[in-house]
Order: sequence, then C-alpha cells, then structure tokens
Amino acid sequence: MARGSRGGAPSGLPGGELLILLGAVLAGLCQPGWRRVESRTRAEAACFQLARWAGSRQPRAAPKAATESSAQRRKLLSLSVGDMNIAALVGSDLLTQGGDDGELPLNVSAFIEKEVGSDLKSLKKLGKLIEKMTENKIKLEEQVLTISSEIPKRIQSALKDAEESKQVVNQFLEQEAPLLSSITSHLLTAQPWMDDLGAMINQIEEIEQHLTYLKWVSQIEELSDNIQQYLMTNNVPEAASILVTMTELDIKLQESSCTHLLSFVRATVKFWHKILKDKLTSDFEEVLAQLHWPFITHTQSQTVGINWPASAPEIYGALETLFCQLLKLQASDELLTEQKQLPEKYSLPECPSVILPIQIMLTPLQKRFKYHFRGSRQTNVISKPEWYLAQVLMWIGNHAHFLDEKIQPILDKASCAVNARLEFSRGLVMLILEKLASDIPCLLYDDNLFCHLVDEVLLFERELHSVHGYPSTFASCMHILSEETCFQRWLTVERKFALQKMDSMLSSEAVWVSQYKDITDVDEMKVPDCAEVFMTLLLVITDRYKNLPTAPRKLQFLELQKDLVDDFRIRLTQVMKEETRAPLDFRYCAILNAVNYISTVLADWADNVFFLQLQQAALEVFAENSALSKLQLGQLASMESSVFDDMINLLERLKLDMLTRQVDHVFREVKDAAKLYKKERWLSLPSQCEQAVMSLSSSACPLLLTLRDRLLQLEQQLCVSLFRIFWQMLVEKLDIYIYQEIILANHFNEGGATQLQFDMTRNLFPLFSHYCKRPENYFKHVKEACIVLNLNIGSALLLKDVLQSASEHLPATAALNEVGIYKLAQQDVEILLNLRTNWPNTGK
Repeated sequence: MARGSRGGAPSGLPGGELLILLGAVLAGLCQPGWRRVESRTRAEAACFQLARWAGSRQPRAAPKAATESSAQRRKLLSLSVGDMNIAALVGSDLLTQGGDDGELPLNVSAFIEKEVGSDLKSLKKLGKLIEKMTENKIKLEEQVLTISSEIPKRIQSALKDAEESKQVVNQFLEQEAPLLSSITSHLLTAQPWMDDLGAMINQIEEIEQHLTYLKWVSQIEELSDNIQQYLMTNNVPEAASILVTMTELDIKLQESSCTHLLSFVRATVKFWHKILKDKLTSDFEEVLAQLHWPFITHTQSQTVGINWPASAPEIYGALETLFCQLLKLQASDELLTEQKQLPEKYSLPECPSVILPIQIMLTPLQKRFKYHFRGSRQTNVISKPEWYLAQVLMWIGNHAHFLDEKIQPILDKASCAVNARLEFSRGLVMLILEKLASDIPCLLYDDNLFCHLVDEVLLFERELHSVHGYPSTFASCMHILSEETCFQRWLTVERKFALQKMDSMLSSEAVWVSQYKDITDVDEMKVPDCAEVFMTLLLVITDRYKNLPTAPRKLQFLELQKDLVDDFRIRLTQVMKEETRAPLDFRYCAILNAVNYISTVLADWADNVFFLQLQQAALEVFAENSALSKLQLGQLASMESSVFDDMINLLERLKLDMLTRQVDHVFREVKDAAKLYKKERWLSLPSQCEQAVMSLSSSACPLLLTLRDRLLQLEQQLCVSLFRIFWQMLVEKLDIYIYQEIILANHFNEGGATQLQFDMTRNLFPLFSHYCKRPENYFKHVKEACIVLNLNIGSALLLKDVLQSASEHLPATAALNEVGIYKLAQQDVEILLNLRTNWPNTGK
C-alpha cells in the first residue's frame, strides 16, 4: 500500500507496531513507583517515536498541517514522560486488575484497543487523554502523600503503646513468681489442716443427718404419744386430727431413702389407724343400727324420721360427729388400704376410693349382695341378671332420700366436695361390675343368654343415668361390655338378630302395608310396615350403643348400622326386580315409599347432635389412618357431608331409578292412548265461529283418561314428595312429546290451532291443577306453541317480519316476550309460524 494512503501506516512504523508502541508507553507508566524509573527510558523513547510518527501522518500537500504537526510533535516531546499516568486513563480498575506483571500489558493493550482501535485518526484524542491522565495522577499523588504522612504517626503511636504494654507485662511476670512460690508453700503447709477440717465437716454432716433422723423419730413418737393420751381421755376427734398430721408426714417422707424410717412411720400410722377406725366404725355402726340401717324395703325408707322418740336428735348428732371423725381418717385409709380394682382390660376411669363413712354404710349391703348373688343360693342364677340389677336399683332408690336429707348436709358442713347419693351409688355399681366380669365369660357363647344379659344391662344403665343421675364419667357397666372380647361378641349378636329380624319381616305380605293407613295425618309418608320396623330396629341399636364410653366403639356400631342399611337396600332391590313388570302395582310403590322413608330419616339423623359428634370422631380417626382423601376430610370437617352420605346416595339412586321406571311405564301407556290424537286432521278442522260450543277432541279422550287414571292411582299409592317428583317428570316428557310428535308433525288451519289450544288449556292442563296452582308453567313448549299457532293474522305477520329481519346482533327476544314466548327459541317460532296454513293470499 502507498505511503500516504488512507488506511496504511507511515514509513518505518507499520499499523500493528503502533499498538505495540502505545502499549509500551502505557505499560512503562503504569508500573509501581519503585519500578517506574527503570522503565522511564523505554517509555520516553517510545513516546518520542510515537510523536514523530503522528507528525508524519499529515499529507505533504498541506504545509500548514505539516506545520501544526511539527508543533504537535514538539509539544509531545516537551512533555515529561514522568508526568504521565496511564492509570488515570484506564481507571483504578486497570491498576487493580493489572497489578500482576503478566496482566498489566494485556490490560493496557485492551484499553488502547478500546480508545484508538484500528482507526489511526483517533490519535487526535491523545492530547486530551494525556491531560486527563496528568490531573488524575496529581490527585493520586496527593492522596498517597497524605496517607504516607499519617501512617508513620499511627505506626509510631502503636509501637509506643506496645512497648508500654510489654513493660507492664514484664512487671506482672516479675511479681507473679514470688506470689506463686508463696501460695504453693502456703498450700503445702495448710494441706494437713484441710484434711483434718474435711474429716470434721463430714462428721458434722453425718451427725446432722443423725440428728434430723432422730428428730423425725422423735416427732413421730411424740405424735404417737399424743394420740395415745387423747385416746386414754376418750378424745377421739383430737386423736383423729393427730393421725391426719402423722399421715401427712408419711406422705412427705415417700421420697426419702431411709427405708427403716419409712417403715417405722408406716407401721405407726397403720397401728393407730386400725385402732381409731375400729373404734369409730363400731360406734358408727351402732348409730346406724339405731336408725335401722340399711333400708331394705321402700316402706322402711319412707318411715325414717317419722314417729321417732325424743332421742332422735341425739342420734343424728352422734351420726354427724362420727361421720366427720371418719372423714378425718380418709387420707390414712387411702394410704394403707389397697383399692380393689378390676383388670386393666376393662379400661375403667380412674376414680378415688369411696369415702370411708360411706364404705361403712355400704358394708351390710355388700354382704347381702355377695350372700345372694355370689354364692350357691338359688337367687344366683346366671340366666337372671335382672334380679341383681333390680336389687341394686332398689337399694339406690330406698336410700336416696336419707342420703340427700341427712348425709349430704354433713358433707357440705365439712367442706367435702362429694355427692353422698352418687358416692353411695358408685359403691353399689362396683358390685355389679365385679358380678358382670365374673359372669360374662360363662355365657359368652350362648347367644340367647348373652343377648338377654346385654338387654338387661342396658335397661339398668338407662334407669341409673336417667332416674338416679349417675354421671357418665364414673365407672359403669358399659366399660365391661366394651372389653374387646365381649364387645366383638356383642357386635356379632346384634348383627345376627338384626338380620334374622329382617328375614322374618320381609317374608310376610303384610309388611308392605302401612300400619297407619287409616290415619290420614299420620300416614303422609305412606311408610310400609317393613321400613317402619327396620328404622325402629336401627333406632334401638343407636339407643343401645349411645352410652358407650369411647368414640371408637361407637364408630364400630355405626358401621354395623350402615351395613344393615345396605343389606336392607339390597333386599328391597331384589324384591323390586321381581315387581319390575308391574311398576304401578301396590308392592312396587310400597318399596319405593320404603326407600324414600329410609333416605329421609337418615338425612334427618345426619343433623342429630349425637351423629355430628360421631362425625367429628370419625374425622379424627380417618385423619390418623389416612383412610380418606383431603377433599373427603374437608367435606366431613365442614359438615358438607355426613356419616350417612354413602347410604343416602345409594338409596336416592335406587329411588330415582324406580321413579324413572314408573314414569316410562305411564308415558308408554299415554303414547299408546295418544295415537288417534296424533293422527287428528288438524289441517281441516272447522273454525271456532263454525261451532256452537267448543268441545274436547274425541281422539284426545283416551289420552286424558289414561293420564287421569294413572295420576289418581299413583297419588293414592305414593307419598306426597314422591308423587310430586313423579308427575313433574311425567309432565316434562309429555310436554316434549306433544310438542315434537303432535304439533311439529302437523300443519294447522285456524280451526285446528283453536282446537289444539282448547284441548290443552281447558282439558290437559287442568288435570294437574290439583297438584299445583299454574300447571301450564310445566307445559312451556305446548303452551307457547299454542300461542304462536293462535296469533291473529296481523300479529303473526308482524312477528314473522320481525323474525326475518332479526340477526345475531339484534335478536327478536323483545318481540317474542311481548306475545308471551319465553321458552321457545327464535328458530322454533319460525317453524311454528310456517305450520300455519291460514295466511292471507298476497298474490305472490
């Protein structure tokens, strides 16, 4: 390329060497301070050659430019290379990134490539870049000078502080040596004293323990002596109070490791407790004997307090005194007497033992119970549980008045939070529980005996809770029946007898008749006897397991009920299939009424508080076992579904299927009866003005008679709700049939349209007026078709024009509504208008 060409380099300095030269200049100037002198010479030489080359770029034909170029060269040469700082051009990042000798030339070359590039005319910017570089260099030097002037001062101060700290540490080290020696010497001297002192302290602690032990023994002996003195002076109340204090000490010492002391305390408490208890029990029983306790007969309990001698107040006073003294022995009695409990498999709730005075009052009754019902007496018959159950109920009733009137005030006065009657009942119920626990294994596999026992126990429980107010939180017979083996047997027996009951009741023809058929108000549901008996059976089962103590047991019974409902539904379905050929007969309708009744009752039960509680319990069980999906759990939790939903859905499906069969059967009969009416000559019937009186079409009589007869028949056989569904389903099919098969399949002159409207509005619609106020609203297609066919000529022509001019954006809805058309679509109305033959002759 020629020397002066646009893109070439000057002579002696090719384009590639230009970047190398600039890189050398910048690399030399970007070196750290201690290396800058070394590279200054190379940078000066490179800068000089760069300036000379920049001048040679001007064309020879322009002397002025050459002059300016010479001046520029002189200016560049006059600049000291030491005054240039390339770091100011490339920025602090270049210095930071290019601190390494290998990376610095690369970063400088990248900067030159960016600023100059391949266009050599960019060298015009060199002067400005150098000036900017110089300014930044001055600023950086000022910063370096400032920092270099402050750092030595800080370093000097830090060195001074370190020197002072060193001196202080040395002083401490000098003092530490003699102190360590002195302490070591002192410890060696004091070690024998410390050993002697430690031995003395151990002896003192041991002596203190002995003294404390002796104090406890002395305190117990002192309390024992006080009890003895009070008993010698016949001061039983104070002796009982001291025994309470001694019992409290026994309880406090339970965590002590002094086994002999614990044994001594317990033996002392037991000794005095027996003495006091025997004495007070003897006196208390004497007072009770004067009151003729226990009250065996009901008459005896009613005469208590009547015709008593003048000493009766003294007897009741002694009763109160002894009762309160016995209450003081309650704590020691619980401590010493091990409460008799049934095995853990019965899962009885934890309850405190019966208070001591009530225990004494129960003693004669317990003896009588064991004598009659636990031995070889003739009254102990395993097949007669009602004997001992009735006996206990009678005892509770006989003593209730006395306990409420005489014993409860004593407890209230003593600030004892115990209900006397319930405490007395609890003691007697424990006798029943022990008796059941021993008898049930003997009759577990005799269905009749076991079922009889369960029945009697449930009757006992019902009276115990409802009449005597026995709380459900106390131990009861239901805990015995909830034991696993007994409970599973109970479930099996319930299922067996329920299935037997269903078999027997469905085998009789009378079960399809309602027992309330002659009572109109009661027989609104028209429930057959089998459905009534079955739901009564389920209700009885609910009452039987309602008082079970745990929710899982109740849920098992709920599953049994659901299984029985499903079994009964299957049985009804089997009987229904036998009656499918005659879906309007009495038995088929009775089955349908039964299905509807069971579904309705289950829906009502779903809102019952008891079943809502079971639903919550089931939700917890299903959540633990992950037995249901999150959606189903959510529906249960939000009460959107119930525990009977599955059964109700199956029953509703069966009900709808049976109703559909009935509707289809009646509809087929109606269609057969409507064949003549369908073939009526609607095109040639006389107009209304040609007839003296409008009358029903003769061909419509079979249709209306069939329809009337079936409606009357099913109204008598189906309950109100089912019949309403039936006739509405039938009307829906009938409306579509008349509209499609009769109206749309024919053409109508004026007389035909008038006759059709008369048949529908004056004869068909009134058949259903007994079941609703406006039956024509259920025949929307037929009613609106009659309106269209009977419009006067002017209105019909106008409507036809409106429909023809209507479009998707401007429908003719308003015009249709104006003439009473709401159900039919615009296209349907156009078809109906085309079925009219009484259009005027326009000559077209």
